[in-house]
Amino acid sequence: MNKDNKKILIVGGVAGGASCAARARRLSESAEITIFERGPYVSFANCGLPYYIGNIIKNDDDLIVASKEMFKKRFNINVKTNNEVISIDRANKEIVVKDTVSSNTYTEKYDELVLSPGATPIRPNISGIDLPGIFTVRTIPDSNKVKEWIVKKGVKDAIIVGGGFIGLEMAENLLTKGISVSIVEMLPQLMPPFDPEMVTPLHNHLRSKGISLYLNDPVALFEEAEDDKISVITKTGKSYAADMVILSIGVRPEVKLARDAGLEIGDLGGIRVDNKMRTSDKHIWAIGDAIEVKDFVTGRWTLVPLAGPANREGRLVADAIFGRDVKFRGVQGTSVVGVLGMTLASTGTSEKTLKRINESREEIPYRKVYVNAPNHASYYPGAKEMLIKLLFSPDDGKILGAQAIGFDGVEKRIDVISMAIQKRATVYDLEDAELCYAPPYGAAKDAVNLAGMVAANMLRGDSPTVHWDEVSKTDAFILDARTKREFEAGHINRAINIPLDELRGRLDELPKDKEIWVYCKAGKRSYFATRILRANGYDAINISGGYDMYKNFEPFI
Repeated sequence: MNKDNKKILIVGGVAGGASCAARARRLSESAEITIFERGPYVSFANCGLPYYIGNIIKNDDDLIVASKEMFKKRFNINVKTNNEVISIDRANKEIVVKDTVSSNTYTEKYDELVLSPGATPIRPNISGIDLPGIFTVRTIPDSNKVKEWIVKKGVKDAIIVGGGFIGLEMAENLLTKGISVSIVEMLPQLMPPFDPEMVTPLHNHLRSKGISLYLNDPVALFEEAEDDKISVITKTGKSYAADMVILSIGVRPEVKLARDAGLEIGDLGGIRVDNKMRTSDKHIWAIGDAIEVKDFVTGRWTLVPLAGPANREGRLVADAIFGRDVKFRGVQGTSVVGVLGMTLASTGTSEKTLKRINESREEIPYRKVYVNAPNHASYYPGAKEMLIKLLFSPDDGKILGAQAIGFDGVEKRIDVISMAIQKRATVYDLEDAELCYAPPYGAAKDAVNLAGMVAANMLRGDSPTVHWDEVSKTDAFILDARTKREFEAGHINRAINIPLDELRGRLDELPKDKEIWVYCKAGKRSYFATRILRANGYDAINISGGYDMYKNFEPFI
């Protein structure tokens, strides 16, 4: 058979399946390509659902990336919506499909089968979870049910269970509709993929906007309450009532079809694939939220339910099916979320993950620095601070991960660092990176450059560095290099205040027989102070991130 004359069946559309189908057609005009989608829409922007609920996106038609009619007319691809693939016969290379409208079943043969079933929202088995008014948001019909409930019940208040990406986006969109919002989260922080100290500014920001946060308290059950409300009762016995509840506690890979077919399932619960996205059956491929993939930085298996990787995986599978020499390089988990003007973004591995790996005795050595920098030239009106955390190898400076939080320009910096990670660059490369500069857009020393410089200074020994989680464990002399006014507004209990501008004239007040740990507001003045002290024979060490970072750390120490 002509290698291009294949019958390719794709289970599931949205990001991965749709991109695979379109790419396959571009590679072959003779292949027979069919997508089976159990829902009514083959390719829609599920990342836009919170904004559709919030009326930022006005019509559900605007969420449709490609219709079945467009697939047929433009790509000559058959799309069967409301058709669910219910089993796979690997021996005979055929699938059994159920028409969800008529309930009729039929079989289809394949040469190559691509699984893109996605993931399903987690609905824990707790009492009351099926009460009217409790929703998950994964599809357009889900979103329409939420919108209808808001109108029908005249919703005044809502509780969001879970503080991840969708939870925060839902919080913003409900709040902008005039609905009072509370978030209940089982962990002590929102945005669990981030390191805890990086989300403290987010907690403060949301509270300042009127959103109530109930952290470190899992939901125990749901109950009907007075005035047609729903009570959310937590493990500590607290009870919160609202007109509506949104469950946003994560997703799990949809693997029933694959498991029933005897395909290998990984330890994390996703379909196991190789670096060409091939499953344990050489004629079955899998992509998107349902699969386990290798982490590009750590080399370990992971689950990354993001649209970007799913699109890349779909394209790669089409190439692999037609014999191209392609390999999936892995994922970095590069992601961003915006909520009420604040932006959080990350790429690569987190310190949480590195600590977990190191606790399992498979050590990945790392160092970290914190940098506060403006999004553009500070003298240009409107400059806003952002906080960047950079993780890197102490051996060669290779970048392992980065997180940032702020108001403007955050995602731009993480995108730069993401590409640096992909090219296995080092902090020395960031130090020397040539980036766009004009006063409204950046600075001559961009935040990315500064992060590289601070990290490189640490590795070269120019600025030995410690962090705030180490302060309580040391008997070092603590020096506060801020102004007297800043010191009086708040400081570490045993710190001694000598402002940077007075330091050279007051060196005799400092001990030469012990370490001196120096801090300021964000780390810049303490770096200058550290260099002055070391040049004068003192054993000075900079506390990365300054007093601002200490306040971020405090809730988690």
